[in-house]
Parts: sequence; structure tokens; C-alpha cells
Amino acid sequence: MTTGTTTTADETPLFGPESQFRAFFDDPRWAPAMIRATVLEAAHPQIGAALADNSTFVAHPWRRLRNTFLSMRRMFDADPAVREREAARLNRLHARMSGSDSRGRPYDAMDRATRAWVVATLFESAVTMCRLSGQPLDQDTMERMYAEYRAYLAALDGDAGELPEDLNDFWRYFDRVVEEELENTEAARVILYRLFDHLPAPALLGGAPTLWAAGRAVVGPLLGAITVASLPESYRRKAGLPEMPGASTLMQGAYLAAGLTRFLPAGWFDAETVIEVLSLSPGSDDPRARTVTALHARMKQASALLRLLSPLSAETAPDPAPAPSGEARRPAEEFFREVLDQTGDGHLDWPDLAAMARELATRLDLDEPEETRLYDAFAAWWRELQAALDTDGDGRISVEEYTAAVPTLAGPALIRVAEVLFDATDKDGSGTIDAEEYRALFRTAFHRDLTTTDGTYGRSAFVGDFLAFMSGRRTNTPYDPLLADA
Repeated sequence: MTTGTTTTADETPLFGPESQFRAFFDDPRWAPAMIRATVLEAAHPQIGAALADNSTFVAHPWRRLRNTFLSMRRMFDADPAVREREAARLNRLHARMSGSDSRGRPYDAMDRATRAWVVATLFESAVTMCRLSGQPLDQDTMERMYAEYRAYLAALDGDAGELPEDLNDFWRYFDRVVEEELENTEAARVILYRLFDHLPAPALLGGAPTLWAAGRAVVGPLLGAITVASLPESYRRKAGLPEMPGASTLMQGAYLAAGLTRFLPAGWFDAETVIEVLSLSPGSDDPRARTVTALHARMKQASALLRLLSPLSAETAPDPAPAPSGEARRPAEEFFREVLDQTGDGHLDWPDLAAMARELATRLDLDEPEETRLYDAFAAWWRELQAALDTDGDGRISVEEYTAAVPTLAGPALIRVAEVLFDATDKDGSGTIDAEEYRALFRTAFHRDLTTTDGTYGRSAFVGDFLAFMSGRRTNTPYDPLLADA
């Protein structure tokens, strides 16, 4: 497999600290550029169908952003072993995604031409963000960056042949796909309109819904307008996307303002830190939690002031009172919406449970045998749920079917899920999780520091706690930040 990392003494390696990808990795301009690239991906009918059926970006957009960001960082890592491990993980993930769209057309997340289009949109959006911010790339820089993205594709597929080798040929390829293959898919419309209008708050702002809703009401439409204005004109015309008056000027201003950050000191912005902090709940035991908690208190104060200055809209509810100490049960509808319905389509089916397995496997960095065991356990749990709760036989479970049925979801298959997680944590195979293993589990998977009461954690206690969350619908457990946060 050729990844283009071999260099002479006078050349800069394609991957590593001096790569073009690294030069842009912490660039704030990536925020609008990534939204733009995601729309272009979702406009491809195969990708749009896969996103609609399997993705958690509607219900859990911040978690999806974090996972995508970290995956790209691994795929452009200077260490070939890191790249190969991440590529293998992504390939296993995508191999489980196939089906057909609403028109009966098949899709397969392993389709090589489709995967090439994903990489193409990332490269083209990086070039576009530089041009729109008044800092167009010179030809040599552009060609070097294109070589890096082709090497990224080669690391995934073993061959970058689906993307043209020559940069000039790439632009013809890109224009052809936009003209001939892209559509106004449901996934693209959701990203452009529904996602911005209903974007859930990140964990950091979860306790201040008034403040978040007010900011979203202003920023959401602006982001949508900026994104539409930045899309290729031929796609906007074909998809019939309305362009807000003045949107082009607004888009140019947004990119130019973001581009001014080049005058700030080097290292002033760290994208990974920003995303991690946004993902922290105020109650987290992360070392940065004190700062997060202080920010959260200030935001709640601002939210309270905002309610005094303006009447509440129908959508904006008062900030919730602090939860009582100890564990409490969620209402069944809330548990269904926040935990079970991972894809946010209002129903529970296999893609929702597959998303849970995917998130657990990703956070725990499971190897293939453990990952396969976890997916198999979740698949068995889905069969149990479907047999017990799918009363109308439509192949999925509605919130009404869920709330009207059994008060517990615990069964042999769910116990098996917990046991797989226990085995993944019990690294030394002792049959118990010692304090170090336990802390490693929650630090790695849930970003929390926890200690055990007696220094060890047995299998039955671990399984019992997991079932208390998954079947008892208990809040304030270590599992909330993993499966419930947006």
C-alpha cells in the first residue's frame, strides 16, 4: 500500500508536524468549511442515505463532531501504526453500513467511489476556505495538500486511484460529480435547515437552555445562509436552494474575519481542547471541570438575566432546577429520546443500538475481536427488544410501544453487553476490575475520574450498575456523558 510518506532529505513528510494538514488543523476557518464539506457529502445519494439511516449527527452532533475530529487527527498522524489502526477501525465501522434509500437504490459505505468523494469534499473545502478568507493557496501548496488527501484515501482503501492523480484533473472530476451525481437529499436538507434550527446544546451549555436557544435563534440561520452561499453555484441551482439577500457578503465577511486569526500568536487556538471542553458536563471529574463549572454558573446567570429582559418563547423553557442528589429515574419518554433513539428519528431500531456499540467501541479503542463481541451482543439485544416491544410488527419500536410495555429492558442479551464491557476493562483477566483499571475505563470512555469503594469491582457489581442505567433509566450515572449527551 502506497501512502506517499517516503521523502528525500530535502522534502517534508506528507504526514507530521510540517504537513499541510497540520498547518490548518487548528484553524478556526475549519468550522464553516467542515459544515460546507458535510453538506456536499450528504448531497451524494449514497452518502445521504447512509447518514439518514445510521448517523447520530441529528441527535448527538457534538459527539459526532468530536469523533470525526479525532479520527481525522489519527488518520493524518505521523506514526504509520496509528494511521493503520484507525483505518482498520473505520473500515470495520463502514462495513456494517449498507442498505437502500427511499427510492430503492442500494448504498454501501465501503463503496470506493463514494469514499473518494468524502475525501474530495474535505480537500476542496479546505482550498475554498482559504480562497474565501483572502488567502488563496499557491499551486505548490495546493498540490502538496492534495497529495496528503490522496494518501489519506490510500490509507483507507489501499489505493487512491478513485481520485485523479493530477490536481488539474481533480477539478474536472469535482465539477462532474457536482453536476451529474449530487442531489437535494433529505440528509443535506436536514444539515442546512433542521440541524441549525434545533441544534442541541453541548454538555457545557446543557443547563442554560434559555441562553442557548436565544443564541441559536440568531446564529443558526446565519450559519445556514453562509453555508448555502459557499456551495458551488451549479449545486445551489440544481437543488433549488434559496440564497438569502446579502448572504454572499455575509459569507465573505465570516471567512475574512476567521482568516484574521493568522495575526494572533502561534498556538493560541487548540481545536481538540475546545471540543473536549464543550463535551464536558459541569459535574465531570475531569481536571478542567472547575473552569467548566465556573463558566456554567456564569452562563446560568446570563440565562436568568435574559429571561428577565425578554419574554419566553414557546420553545424556550426555564432553566431546570438542580437535580436532587443521588440517582433518580428519568421519565420513560426522556430516556427513549436521550439514550435509546441515537439517530434522532423518533423510533428505536437496529441503527440506534449499532450507534451505541460504535460509540463504546470507539471510546474504549477495542480491537477487532472485542468489537465484534460487542456488536454481536447489541444485535442479540435488539432481537430481544423487537420480539418483546414491536407490537405492530413494523420492524421498529415507537416511543408509545416502549412506554406501554415492560418497565425494564434487562435480559440475557443486555447482560451479555455488560459482560463484554467488563472483559474489555479487566485487562489482566483476573475476574475483577482493580482501582487502576476502573479509573482507566471511566477516564478513557467517559472522561470521569472515579474510585471504587473497596479497591476492586466484581463482575456482578459492574453488570448490575450497567443494567441500572440501561434498564432502570437512572440519571447521574457515569454512563450519561457517553450515551445521553449531545
